[in-house]
Amino acid sequence: MNVGVVGATGYSGVELYRLLANHPEVEMCNVYSSSLDKVAYTEIFPHLQEISGEQINAINAEEMKKELDVVFLATPSGISKELVPELTGSKAKVIDLSGDLRLKTPGEYEKWYGKNPASAALLDNAVYGLSEWNQQAIKKADVVANPGCYPTASLLGLAPLVNSEEIKSQSVIIDAKSGLSGAGKKASLTSSFAESQENFRIYKVHQHQHIPEIEQQLQWWSGKKEKITFSTHLVPMTRGIMATMYVELLKDWNTESLQDYYQSIYESSPFVRVRKKGSFPSTRDVYGSNYCDIAVELDERTNRVTIVSVIDNLLKGAAGQAVQNMNLMFGLEETTGLTQFPIYP
Repeated sequence: MNVGVVGATGYSGVELYRLLANHPEVEMCNVYSSSLDKVAYTEIFPHLQEISGEQINAINAEEMKKELDVVFLATPSGISKELVPELTGSKAKVIDLSGDLRLKTPGEYEKWYGKNPASAALLDNAVYGLSEWNQQAIKKADVVANPGCYPTASLLGLAPLVNSEEIKSQSVIIDAKSGLSGAGKKASLTSSFAESQENFRIYKVHQHQHIPEIEQQLQWWSGKKEKITFSTHLVPMTRGIMATMYVELLKDWNTESLQDYYQSIYESSPFVRVRKKGSFPSTRDVYGSNYCDIAVELDERTNRVTIVSVIDNLLKGAAGQAVQNMNLMFGLEETTGLTQFPIYP
């Protein structure tokens, strides 16, 4: 396959390049930028010296449609909704890592992202790419909206109970923490060393753009208009997301039965690992990998379940899941090119 990465100078973009350049079914991986042309990729990322001979190209949709089998859009919000229509209608499939194509309800994108939304036709054509839970649709898709990093961690943890209608409506509380790379490569005061080191910060309180994405998927599963409480925090580390979720149950469970249930749900999902009783994951356990580790524990006193879900935000939360979706779209084993062990320590 010939593939292209638009937005290759960002963190998710360079992770896509790392995965695709080592993917056994990828013959060519071109890199693109909206602001650079004919610049050596190693000028931006010196760690690729004597590894990559790629040159960053300006975006040319007509040429890309002729040359590429799949295009990854690792762009800020507001860009891909303009670019995807120029790429569709050709052999090139599109996987969008931005938030432009995720929200289906009119007005939600404008409300939460502050930008004009994509066309209704484009939104209808985009398949939500939560790999473990939407495989049949992904396999048939021409355009995939790759989930956000927080929604991936949260939804994988919540899905088994929500799909089985085992939780009380409106009871979902998500307390999530992310490493600084989730804020992107662009410099900001918040992510500077002086502001972030030895500091723990809550941000976008009740205003995070991933709230409607999570609620939308919960509604698809349950058929109910679910509202969640969702808090996000920045942790002074580079990578990783931990989503700790609290839900109230409708029926009586115990921790062992919950673990057995989660294990049965995810036994055929190679990238989701359910922890044994008393074992809780940390972000280090999935660092540099496409894994999501999940633990469930029941508080019998309150009949409330604590679900802990961890991912690497740049891999399972972005580039890794995007490549997993590419594998599904092209009929490959979903693990192809993604079997790297987590890095430890």
